[in-house]
Amino acid sequence: MTVLKASRRKASTKAEQRAEMIEQILDAAELLFSRHGLYGVTLKDVAKQVGVHHTLINYYFDDKKALFNEVFARRAVVTSERRMRMLEEYEQASAGQPTVEGALRAFLDTDLDLYIEGGESWKNYGALASQVANTPEWGAAMMDEHFDPVVLRLIGLLKQALPGCAEENIFWGYHFVSGALMLTLARTGRVDKLSGGLCRSEDFAAVKQRMSTFMAAGFLAICRKEEPE
Repeated sequence: MTVLKASRRKASTKAEQRAEMIEQILDAAELLFSRHGLYGVTLKDVAKQVGVHHTLINYYFDDKKALFNEVFARRAVVTSERRMRMLEEYEQASAGQPTVEGALRAFLDTDLDLYIEGGESWKNYGALASQVANTPEWGAAMMDEHFDPVVLRLIGLLKQALPGCAEENIFWGYHFVSGALMLTLARTGRVDKLSGGLCRSEDFAAVKQRMSTFMAAGFLAICRKEEPE
């Protein structure tokens, strides 16, 4: 019995060490990919960042794209599940009468909170996601795979909130929302320079305070244009 317990503890320790090493690799790769993109990073770069020999990276991941995919998927599942849950809760709370801004806040504010509360690692992921979203060759497929269900859930709520709005305008509206969110997550610093420091691209709390209200007004404006005079 004692030998069996000791064996289990040892196995557990090895499993924990493996999990910890994988997390270190993913964190290092996430940082590098967020700054230099898929093609600007090598497995040797990741190994150097972690402080291990590059063969160890190959032990855990078949190639760089496999590592990149795992980095992207790790947090994608968190934000997708969290937003889906909030959209479902909002739909129930609205009792069949959602508003445009309410739906957008369930979607956008929930996501922005992750970057506000999650520290630099989540902000690195946000920058990475903005790169993926703007890479049509393979990034669009990754976005489709991980985010289509939650985006379509938002679209469904917006259709409820805007029953007279042409479907194409709702999809265009989401397109504009997505573009603004991706630019925010990229943290380019451009708004800092344009505003003379009045606004900061790092200030996700300021974005959260304004974005849903601004975008809701846009949805309502393009839908009002459809109404007969």
